[in-house]
Amino acid sequence: MSAMLLDVTPVRVSDGGWLARADAWLGHLVEAPAAVLVVAEVLVLLAGVISRFVFDSPIPWTDELASILFLWLANLGAAVALRRGTHMRTTALVSRWSERAQARAEVLAIALPCLWLLMLIVPMAEYAQDEWVVQTPALSWPNTVRAAAVPVGCVFMIGMCVLRLARRSLADVLAVSAAIAAMAVALWLGADWLQSIGNWNLVIFFAVLLGGGVLLGVPIAFCFGMATVAFLLTVTSTPLSVVAGRIDEGMSSLILLAVPLFILLGHLVEMTGMAKAMVDFLASLLGHVRGGLNYVLLGAMLLVSGISGAKTADMAAVAPVLLPEMKKRGNHEGELISLLAASGAMAETIPPSLVLITIGSVAGISISALFTGGILPGVVLAVLLALLARLRSAEIAHGLQRAPIGVVGRTLLVALPALLLPVLIRTAVVEGVATATEVSTIGIAYAVVAGLLIYRRFDWRRLYPMLVDTAALSGAILFIIGTATGMSWALTQSGFSHGLAAMMSSVPGGKYGFLLVSIAAFVVLGSVLEGIPAMVLFAPLLFPVAKAIGVHEVHYAMVIILAMGIGLFAPPFGLGYYAACTIGRVNPDVAVRRIWPYLGALLAGLLIVAFVPWFSIGLLG
Repeated sequence: MSAMLLDVTPVRVSDGGWLARADAWLGHLVEAPAAVLVVAEVLVLLAGVISRFVFDSPIPWTDELASILFLWLANLGAAVALRRGTHMRTTALVSRWSERAQARAEVLAIALPCLWLLMLIVPMAEYAQDEWVVQTPALSWPNTVRAAAVPVGCVFMIGMCVLRLARRSLADVLAVSAAIAAMAVALWLGADWLQSIGNWNLVIFFAVLLGGGVLLGVPIAFCFGMATVAFLLTVTSTPLSVVAGRIDEGMSSLILLAVPLFILLGHLVEMTGMAKAMVDFLASLLGHVRGGLNYVLLGAMLLVSGISGAKTADMAAVAPVLLPEMKKRGNHEGELISLLAASGAMAETIPPSLVLITIGSVAGISISALFTGGILPGVVLAVLLALLARLRSAEIAHGLQRAPIGVVGRTLLVALPALLLPVLIRTAVVEGVATATEVSTIGIAYAVVAGLLIYRRFDWRRLYPMLVDTAALSGAILFIIGTATGMSWALTQSGFSHGLAAMMSSVPGGKYGFLLVSIAAFVVLGSVLEGIPAMVLFAPLLFPVAKAIGVHEVHYAMVIILAMGIGLFAPPFGLGYYAACTIGRVNPDVAVRRIWPYLGALLAGLLIVAFVPWFSIGLLG
C-alpha cells in the first residue's frame, strides 16, 4: 500500500549516452531561470514594500512586473516539477500491480501529459500572439511578454516527456499508445451519442476518464487538462485556445503570488534553525509531563504552519527534531506517525495556509477574514488531538525531570525571534497593514536577517537547491490551479453548476444538511484529488449555494478545508498520510492500524466547528 504526495526522486540520468546529456542540459536550461525568477520575484515585491512602507512612495509598476515574472515562474516551475516527477499524483492502486503493469502505468503517466501538451501547443502560441495588441497598464509592454510563458513552458515540458519516453521500453510505449488511440477512436465514434445524452456525458469525461487517469497514476493536473480537452473536442465546437486562456487566468491571480513566497519562507525557517528553536522551547516547557512531547508536536505544528503554509514542509520541519526522542520514550512509531499525520490535517486552517490563500483567490473571499477565521477551528481540533494523544501515549511522567527555569528562559530567549514571525504574519494581514503577498516578502527578509545575524545558520550551498525546489513545488501547485480553472469553466459552460446548485440546495436538513453533505464530499475529494485541486474545482460552484442557504462564506470555507484535510491524511488514498510516513521513515502498514482514532478525533472536531459557527466567525467582529 503506497502513494505519493510528491515523488521527489529526480529522473535518473546516470545511464550515459546522449539521452542523459540531453536531459541534464534541458534540466539546467529550465532550473537556473526558474531559480533566478524566484529571487527576482522576492526582490521586486520587496522593493515595492519598502517604497510603500518606508518611503511612502509606491512604485507603480512593481505589481505588474511581479505578475509577469510570476506567470513565467509558474510555467517554468511546472516544467521543473515534470522533470523531477513532483507533480501531484497517486499510485495507491498502481503500486499493487505486477512489475510489467506498473511500467506501463508509468509510460501512461508520461504519454498522456505529452499528448495533451502537443494538442495545446499551437492554441497556446496563438493565444500568446493574440495578446500582442493588449498593452500592460504601467509598463506599456505587449501582453505577449507575459502570455508567452504558457507556450514556452509547454515546449519545455514536451521535450522532457519525449526524453522520458525514449528511456522506456518500446513495447510498453507502443502498448500504451495503442490504448490511448483506441480510447480516442471510441470517443470519436461515440460523439453523436455523447451529444445526444446531454449533461450525462459529463459522467464519461469528468468521472470515468478523469477518475481513471487519477487512479492510474497520471499527474492530477494533466488529468484535469485531458478530461477538459476531450470534452471540448468531442461534444462542443469551442476552440482549444480558450483552454489556454483559462490556464493563464487561473495561474495569474495576484493573490497567488504569495504561494512561492511562503514556500521559500518555509525552507528558510527550517534552514536557519528557527523551527528547531521553537520546538526546543516547547520541549523545555512541556517535555517533562506525561505525553509532553505529543503536546510539543501539536504546538509546533500550529506555530510552524503559521510560517511555511505548506503541510509537507511543516511536517518535515518538526518530525526530525521530535520523533527520535519520542521513540526513545517508548512510543510506538505507528502512533507517532498517526499523530503527525493528524496534526497536518489539524493545521490546514492555521494561517497562512496555502489552501486559505487559494480558496480566497478562487472564491473571492477576503484573505484577512480567512486568516482570522482559521485560528479557532485549528485550536478546537488541536485540543481534541491533545486529549486523545495523552490517553494513548506510552510516556509516563515518572523519571522525566522538569527543565530548570533557567533552561526554559534561555530557550525562550533563543526562540523569541522565531516566535515573533507567525505573530508578525498574522497580525499584519488581519489588521490590514499588508497583504498576504507583502507580508510573505517581509517574512523572507526577516528570516534571512535572523538566520545571518541571530541564529548564525545560513547554508549558502543549500540556497540554489531551495530556490529550485520552491519553483518546482510552486509550479506543480499553480499548474493544477490553471488546469482546474479550465475544467471548472467547462463544467460551468455545460450547465453543470446550475444543476449542482439546485441539487445541493434541496438537501434535507437545511444548511446543516448541506454542511454534512459537503463534509462527506470533501473528505472523499481530499483523499482522491488532494486539497487544492478539489478547492479550485468546486469552490466557485458551491460557495454561492452556501451563501444562498444562509451559511457564512468563512464558516463554509473552514468546514470544507478541514474535511478536505481529513481526506488528505486518511489511508488508503490520502496522499498526505504517505507523505507523513515518508518523512517519519515508517512503513505505511505500521501506522495504518493506529491512525483511525486520530481521524475520529478530527471528525468530531470538524462536526463541532460545523455546528457551532462561532468558532469560524466569532472573531471577525
